[in-house]
Amino acid sequence: METTAASSKLFSDLSPFIKLYTDGTYERITDSPYVPPILNDPITGVSSKDVTNTSLPARIFLPAISDRDEKIPIVLYFHAGGFITGSVFSETDLRYMNALSSESKSLIIAVEYRLAPEHRLPAAYEDSWAALEWLCSHVLDNTHITKDPWISNHGDFNRIYIAGDSAGGNIAHNLAMRIGSNSNPLPGNLKITGVIISQPYFWGSVEIGGEFDKDFEKQAHRVWNLCYPDAPGGIDCPMINPIAAGAPNLSQLAGPKLLVAVSEKDGFTARTAAYAAEVKKSGWNGTVEFVEIKDEDHCFQIMNPEAPNSKFLIKKMAEFINSV
Repeated sequence: METTAASSKLFSDLSPFIKLYTDGTYERITDSPYVPPILNDPITGVSSKDVTNTSLPARIFLPAISDRDEKIPIVLYFHAGGFITGSVFSETDLRYMNALSSESKSLIIAVEYRLAPEHRLPAAYEDSWAALEWLCSHVLDNTHITKDPWISNHGDFNRIYIAGDSAGGNIAHNLAMRIGSNSNPLPGNLKITGVIISQPYFWGSVEIGGEFDKDFEKQAHRVWNLCYPDAPGGIDCPMINPIAAGAPNLSQLAGPKLLVAVSEKDGFTARTAAYAAEVKKSGWNGTVEFVEIKDEDHCFQIMNPEAPNSKFLIKKMAEFINSV
């Protein structure tokens, strides 16, 4: 139960995400107040709307298009926040998604997946699969789902991308692995065109490339333990450590291309670089693009999408989305 915890004793401080108290209550440190969607954003021209008539809320972003019948790439996006905080209905995500939708000229479906500790993992992973099934079901004739007209009218179902930042990057990877390893085709026999994994929350028990700042290491462990206390293998569960010994082969990743983005000062960068290298060595039948942004820290582009390095990374994502 969330609380202000005025009279409770602090049990665990997982800043910048959450504080846990001895009475079982908690306090989210980073709040994500609701900001309404907007039609024809004055800066980017992107329109957005909320989808709340499904079991999984989402916000859809549609760039300005001249032809009402034009079909554009679809991006299924998962937000950052350590599985604990963040919302696609926040001001930061509104600005970031507007920038990415405008630059890439893509229709973005930003998923409001369930958060820990109310809903511990694998809840967010289950939500990502439900969101993908809902998206794909738009091509089916006989279905009980409520179809969204923006998706039906403007989505190019031959160009579907999965993307995410931080915890959302982790979700994007695990969703791509589930798709690739599933013997049953997606609804409508649809395929994934590409995956964008940006500054993902990956960790493990074995140090990689001098990554183990003790405070950062402790925090990465504690956040994962809070979010998924029953994870098989703990911090070496393949969901958090996809390059752990015995993890499923990364050649199972869905899609023919992968963009992995990191920032130089981010504590997750060394492990993410190792992940990209392992995908290349795995026998995966696709192309891997790896980009590192110098002089920046974790998920810098979300907080200030108008900054020069943010624009550079967003442009890289847009080029990836529109590349053949």
